[in-house]
Amino acid sequence: MKYSGWPEPGELVVGEVDEIADFGVFVDLDQYEEKRGLCHISEVASGWIKNVRDHVREGQTVVAKVLEVDESSNQIDLSIKDVNEHQRKETIQDWKNERKADNWMLIALGEDVADEQYTEVANALLVEYESLYDAFEAAAIRGEEALEDVAIDEDAVEAVVAAARDNVSVPYVDVTGYVDLESPAPDGVDDVKAALDAAEGNGEIPDGVELEVGYVGSPEYRIKVRAPDYKTAEDQLEAAAGRARESIEAAGGAGEFHRERREDDE
Repeated sequence: MKYSGWPEPGELVVGEVDEIADFGVFVDLDQYEEKRGLCHISEVASGWIKNVRDHVREGQTVVAKVLEVDESSNQIDLSIKDVNEHQRKETIQDWKNERKADNWMLIALGEDVADEQYTEVANALLVEYESLYDAFEAAAIRGEEALEDVAIDEDAVEAVVAAARDNVSVPYVDVTGYVDLESPAPDGVDDVKAALDAAEGNGEIPDGVELEVGYVGSPEYRIKVRAPDYKTAEDQLEAAAGRARESIEAAGGAGEFHRERREDDE
């Protein structure tokens, strides 16, 4: 998505070197519509520069810091040397992510989507999220729930979620815990089964979370949770164990949660 406005001083921008002169380098800014900046030779690299072409080449993608913006003269002053390696890598990654998100928007809305509709949906997403990439990642993890507060219609929500889940690679973490379940009742097996059903959440596990309960060796059962982050995974693991304990204790049995397998089960 290209912005129609102007970059701010101090902002890091990505652009392509489109002209090299003796006095500096002209950079076509990728993120802004019809915006071009100038990096003076003194801002291309540290130290004395004999030939600018020893440091940059035409067509090269660079990260630059915005020094000054003069809208009246349509001038943007840039510095390439003021960007350290960490900033460069982070900015390039964010830029690549946004290019991916642009493509996902076209998948969601259609290649022939009108500019006005694209902008309307994109701006609505950016009200709630820092970037389009963040919005699509959230939609991939939490589905329509992630877009509840976004001011777009139902069709657009469904399209964004579908595109996100088909295209976004979401990072996940796995955690495992164990619960001991025992019941002295004659139908204690049924009590344990009910507790395991309760642990599995009875179909009410949040979107983006996978929960699996498996048998280890009586009376021990394994609970495995996959979630987008550790806090969510841990919360869901403890909640599942809590549901199992409440269920078995309500039936007159006993339940205990622990993180490691019992040594006598190894």
